Amino acid sequence: MIVDFKLPDLGEGLTESEIVSWQVAVGDTVKLNQVIGEVETAKAVVELPSPYAGVVTGINHEPGTVVEVGQVIISFDVAGEAPAVSPEPASDTAPKRVPTLVGYGADPESSKRPSRRARAFQAPVSVTVPAAPSTQVQADRPRSTPPVRKLARDMGLDLATILGTGERGLITRQDVVAFGGDTTPAVGVTAPASYQPSGRNAEREVRTPIKGVRKFTAAAMVKSAFTAPHVTEFLTVDVTEGMDFLARLRASRSFADVKLTPLTLAAKAVCIGMARQPSLNSRWDEANQEIVTMNYVNLGIAAATPRGLIVPNIKDAQTLGLHGLAVALGELASTARNGKTPPADLSGGTFSITNIGVFGIDAGTPILNPGEAGILALGAVRNTPWEYQGGIALRQVMTLSLSFDHRLVDGEQGSRFLADIGAIMKDPAMALALG
Repeated sequence: MIVDFKLPDLGEGLTESEIVSWQVAVGDTVKLNQVIGEVETAKAVVELPSPYAGVVTGINHEPGTVVEVGQVIISFDVAGEAPAVSPEPASDTAPKRVPTLVGYGADPESSKRPSRRARAFQAPVSVTVPAAPSTQVQADRPRSTPPVRKLARDMGLDLATILGTGERGLITRQDVVAFGGDTTPAVGVTAPASYQPSGRNAEREVRTPIKGVRKFTAAAMVKSAFTAPHVTEFLTVDVTEGMDFLARLRASRSFADVKLTPLTLAAKAVCIGMARQPSLNSRWDEANQEIVTMNYVNLGIAAATPRGLIVPNIKDAQTLGLHGLAVALGELASTARNGKTPPADLSGGTFSITNIGVFGIDAGTPILNPGEAGILALGAVRNTPWEYQGGIALRQVMTLSLSFDHRLVDGEQGSRFLADIGAIMKDPAMALALG
């Protein structure tokens, strides 16, 4: 019995995904829930587990192809057995949907194309904090098709050293042949007679299709910049005592299992500041002409990944202490670095932090995440001559940059919130007085 697996609805209002890779080939026997491939939505890379146990009989789309929800992407022979996943009972009038481990697929009996839904932008911001440096991870793997990988092996070439000229960096047969010694330019590239291409620098220009995370990021930034009236304020503070506080905690047994950084302290300060200035934790509901103030904090942390900028958020961050926030930040960075951030973690944020200090930058004017009232940028901590106890001393100083939506946050509220954050970063004991 041949059954088709259609690209499922991942439950985030997204209508299409790009096939990133296949972990199986035609003829392979797969088990129920075995990971068969990866797809990239506008937000993240998601693994696809098999909803069937059987033999792969067909793969409909190559890596790099953008596929709409409801289209058949792979087929299985389940040897006459009933499918492992079957439609739920439905009334005669209600549409049938097939539950899968990654959402809902289109009705397998229907020949209709899936209706397209408007994208719900919960978007990245304009400045980023990179995930911690790492060795080669899954998202960094050279992208190519099985025949191209075999050709590279036969020629004794390492795909990691070859620049792909296909869609989104897909390594093509022409790329492998050119790198292996043939100086003929890749298909579609015309080189002047005086230009002699060599190896991975054969082309003078590289064109990358705008799609996936990059397309989502660009659209979201434009929407935010031209919808919310941004105001940015800056505060430079002496954080020497705050950095000493973190150093003491790192030396204690209770915090030996986590990484403590200025970002950890800032995350806690933001949660405390929200309780005093709740307008920073609100959103503008245009459709209902209401201001919605949240009594929870889903704290977004901007992270640069190999596939682009994402802003996963820590759910109910206000309930976590400093140790809990450190654990959550570590898990968030690790998951983002490996391209495994689930779509649910990229939605529902209420406020964001971006750590531009890791780039050696002192201040900036971050763009709001659409739907959020504010975003805080952390600058670099620098040893700076500073007024201290009536004299000048070398102190650790950083600049905080706060952008907020002036429809939701008045200047007084934004200024008081930023002052509270600065007070806690300067002297963490202030958290007891302000919290």
